[in-house]
Parts: sequence; C-alpha cells; structure tokens
Amino acid sequence: MSKIHFIGGEKGGVGKSVLARLLAQHHIDNNQPFTVFDTDQSHGAMLRFYGDYSRSVLLDAFEDADQLMEAALAAPQNVLVDLAAQTSAPLFRWIDQNDFLTLAADEGVGVVFWHVMDDGADGIGLLQRLVDRYGDAASYVVVQNYGRGKDFSAFRNSPARVAAEAVGARFIELPELHAATMRKVDHLAASFWAAGQSRPGGLGLMDRQRLKVWMRKANEQIASLGPVLAVQPPAESVQEWLTGAMDETSPG
Repeated sequence: MSKIHFIGGEKGGVGKSVLARLLAQHHIDNNQPFTVFDTDQSHGAMLRFYGDYSRSVLLDAFEDADQLMEAALAAPQNVLVDLAAQTSAPLFRWIDQNDFLTLAADEGVGVVFWHVMDDGADGIGLLQRLVDRYGDAASYVVVQNYGRGKDFSAFRNSPARVAAEAVGARFIELPELHAATMRKVDHLAASFWAAGQSRPGGLGLMDRQRLKVWMRKANEQIASLGPVLAVQPPAESVQEWLTGAMDETSPG
C-alpha cells in the first residue's frame, strides 16, 4: 500500500526541499508512482521545480491536510510532503487530533518522518522530541546534510541518535554540491534532470558534471534505504493479477 513521507526537520535552511527534489527525481528516474504536496505558501520549491507532480496544501486547515490521506488511499504510491519551516506545529496538531497514526495503520498506510539536519545542536534536540512524540508508531529516516554541515560527531554521540536507533530509524548522508553550482541550478527553475541537460542558457560542462556526480552519490544513499520507499499493491490487486495470470495460462 501507500506511504506518506513527511520531509522535515523544522529548522529553515537545512535542505528539506533539496531532499524532496532528489526524492521526486528518484521516483521519476525509477518509474515509481508518487505525488508531492508543497506546504510552503510563499515560494514553494516543489511547485517551482516539479510543478507537474506537485500541489499545494495548507496544513493549518484540517480539510486541506486531509488531501494527504486521500492521495495515499487513491492508489498505491509514495506521497511526498515537503514541510516548510515552522509547519511542524500544525502538522502535529492534525496528526494528534485525528489519531492519524492509528488510522494510517488501520488502513495499511505507512508513515515515514524524514528528519533533515545540519551539524548544529537544534537538529539533535528536534529529532529527540520527534522520536519521543511518536516512538515506534512511525518510521524515521535521519538525513545528515553535508551541504549544511561538516562535523556530525555531536549527533553521532548523542542520546537522540540512540533513541532513533531504538525505534528502527535509518540514517543516510546527503553529499555536498558545490555552492555556486547549486545556485545556478536553482536559478534555472527546472528539475535536476532538466538542469543537467546541455542547452543554451543552461549549465556549463563542469557544472553539469558536478551535478551528475552529486546526484549519483545522493541516489546511492536513497537506494540504500531499500524498503523505505517500496510501495506494495493492495492484496486484492495481487490476487486479481494472479487470477488473470492463471487464466492466461489455462488450456482453452
């Protein structure tokens, strides 16, 4: 069945939208079904870079936030939710007041919190509070973003990491892309794939090469998560497929 992926970290500027863009491109490149929701009401990155796959959602309004579950139930897919800074409070209110994690479990929908962090102390504390809040009722992916920090030793030695490990969290490292190259990519207002193509007014050869290498390394990290992004068809669909296959091979 579907999974809903909340891509956050609460702090602004830690690279949440960059990760969301990488995940969207990963799904496109691997022909995986997905839908994106952008929570940034001022300058949503997903609406800008992956507009064909994205729609806006207002987490402050319960009826609007309900779209997340509706999308998950509409068809087996990954629902990517790019959380803008300071959207955790309305998200948690929606989750808690609707007992959403219990509902998701009852409906066979997985819930994954992606915690994107720099090497500062705030990200460690925010992760601890997230795990304390939901425990093993959800899944977690902790993303150490080397584009926003260089020394994650404090996190690796923290009680927050131990707590995350205790509930089965997965850990990946997002490599750094040369800052000037990233700025040029952002100015193109295009998907990572489109930015990497040779075209007038686009990136030069070396910038395209840096982008290609960075995306390959990032995709290796994402692919290492295995079942976290795997989506299973509902049981009845599997049975229908098996029945159809048997009919095709049965003697006429």
